[in-house]
Amino acid sequence: MMQKKLALVVGIGALTFLLMLRWEHVMTLVNLMSSKRPSAEPELPKGTITPIPGSRHLMVSAFKDHRLGGAIRVISIICKQELQPLYCVLCANAKADAKADAKADEALNQCAFSPAKVAVHSESFGFPFVTSDVFCMSPALQQATHVSITANPNANLTFVSIQNQEVKESFKYNFTVCISNLFGEYNNALQFVQTMEVYKLIGVQRVVIYNTSCGPDVEKILNYYRKEGMLEVVPWPIDKFLTPSTGWKYDLHHGDMHYYGQLTTLNECIYRYMYQSKYLLLNDIDEIIMPYKHANLEKLMGTLQQQHPNVGVFSIENHIFPKTQFDDSGRFRLPRWRSVPGVNILEHVYREPDRKHVFNPTKLLISPRSVEQTSVHSTLKQFGPVFNVPFDVCRIIHVRVPLQGQLSKDQLFVDKKLWEFEELLISSIDRALNESGVL
Repeated sequence: MMQKKLALVVGIGALTFLLMLRWEHVMTLVNLMSSKRPSAEPELPKGTITPIPGSRHLMVSAFKDHRLGGAIRVISIICKQELQPLYCVLCANAKADAKADAKADEALNQCAFSPAKVAVHSESFGFPFVTSDVFCMSPALQQATHVSITANPNANLTFVSIQNQEVKESFKYNFTVCISNLFGEYNNALQFVQTMEVYKLIGVQRVVIYNTSCGPDVEKILNYYRKEGMLEVVPWPIDKFLTPSTGWKYDLHHGDMHYYGQLTTLNECIYRYMYQSKYLLLNDIDEIIMPYKHANLEKLMGTLQQQHPNVGVFSIENHIFPKTQFDDSGRFRLPRWRSVPGVNILEHVYREPDRKHVFNPTKLLISPRSVEQTSVHSTLKQFGPVFNVPFDVCRIIHVRVPLQGQLSKDQLFVDKKLWEFEELLISSIDRALNESGVL
């Protein structure tokens, strides 16, 4: 009798749930449940970007978000003009979990189907394709190992593994730099090596780069740092799926998506290293987040976290060092570096003054557990307050084309912070150039 009553309650609950859904959701869920279930070994993507069947949307990677009750967050790229009902297929795969026992055999084809919730990020810079979170949650399958998103119940499904299955209190790395993407056959080899070696000296243990395309010299350097263990290179073939923009604003630069998907890769990096790194630095390849009152990043953050214990997002001012202005002494104009393509950042010690009437862009130094969504210069959703770090404590050394090109050298500030690392820096740069085969 008790079992019959329980079955009746469950049946009524399920019927109520179905009636609450829009009719097309109901029919799609019925079709999904009656279609062929995924095999014991779900088809996994061949790359880092996967089309969502029945749509123009793209799926990138999936993570369990323990801050949101274990919801599955699928980092995605959504065409906001073509929003449509999407559906999650969550599967528990015993072999993926490496628990091949009798009970696990029963779970091989265990899947749960549910409507997806799409959260389009508020920042898109006017482009039609937007970084988004597709949320999946099915109480029936809390132990899911793989997920697929679809708009077409009859399509062949491709699954991505669900990462961040467990919360971790200790981390492999203290400081990791997330560099959004390389594109346009980027071959600024000398600046890249110099930047990597500076980061080593101030305490960075890991750098993550999303690579669409790079030049031959940078390719050698990527291989060098990857073998060394400091660098993770994530393939990012966004140009195979969309027409990416080479600029930041749709009205000026056009294309499907902002800067080769920069916002997607930054958000992906946050979740990829959520439980691998204590802190993340979110900045471009030609920028260095540099402590000015502390010997390294660890001492900087020790002070900042002691002063602001509830802060997980630290905003760092960007300061331009024009690559058109050179140090007059020629101290670091080393003959052996002349054959290496790229900018020699040690020669550029003149810094532009702040323009009080112009917004000074910032980049971010964060605890990834404190961030839910980010843009380029600020977070979109975070847990807790944001602290703007004073520029005399920490600022970005950004060697690039000038923004105030009309200023003469004597109107700029002399800033030789990088020269403080000369003793160790020069030899380490030479070693990287030689061992990578660039020199």
